[in-house]
Amino acid sequence: MVRPLLCCVLLMLAACSRPERPEKERPPKPRAEGPQSDLGKSIQAPLDKAKGVEGEMQKAADEQRKAIDEATGG
Repeated sequence: MVRPLLCCVLLMLAACSRPERPEKERPPKPRAEGPQSDLGKSIQAPLDKAKGVEGEMQKAADEQRKAIDEATGG
C-alpha cells in the first residue's frame, strides 16, 4: 500500500521541474513601458481627448454664466 503511494509522489515530484533560466547574453524585452507601448497609448488617448475638450467646456460654462447674469439682471 505504501509503495504505490510513494511511487506516485516520486513521479509527481519528478514531473515538477524548475523553469528554464533566460539566456544571460540577451536581456529580457521590456513590458509596457512608456507612452509608446500599446498599453501606454490606450491609457493616454482618453486623457489627451479630455484635455482637448477642457477649453471648450470652460468657454461654454462662461457663456452660460453670462446668459444667467443677463437674465437675472446681475
